Amino acid sequence: MTTSAELQIKPDWKFLMSHPAHFLSFGFGSGLARKAPGTWGTLVAFPMYAYLAPRLSDMMFLLLLIWAFALGIWVCDKTGKALGVADYSGIVWDEIVAFMLVLFFTPPGWAWSLLAFALFRFFDIIKPQPIKYFDSHWHGGLGVMFDDLLAAGYALLCLALIKSVIL
Repeated sequence: MTTSAELQIKPDWKFLMSHPAHFLSFGFGSGLARKAPGTWGTLVAFPMYAYLAPRLSDMMFLLLLIWAFALGIWVCDKTGKALGVADYSGIVWDEIVAFMLVLFFTPPGWAWSLLAFALFRFFDIIKPQPIKYFDSHWHGGLGVMFDDLLAAGYALLCLALIKSVIL
């Protein structure tokens, strides 16, 4: 497997603008951040959620997330192949989609949103089992998208436990 140091193409704005898949997979440019691109990508989910959630019914929002997940399989796979690294750190569409799912189920309030963000980033970075298994065994776009979906599940489970104790 190719490492980030062995990239076939150095991602920059020119690369992102060369194909819509690259622009999306790099989270509209947030994935170009030199430090913590996954965190910057996750932050992109906040304004996207704030804009979309009030304009869509719950069912429409969930259908949009399913569509965004399916689209993510393709865009992340295409960008990973172009870079020569299947799960390059700058590919952040997976964080955006997964964290919008977390925000959908997060109780209202900035404290809950901040906790949701911290939990999601924790599980996405630490990758406890079975996230670690799928991250290392599932490759291509599905693998890129799926491990973040699992991190979202862990974050939501923790939020539900905390909410049950507090409320």
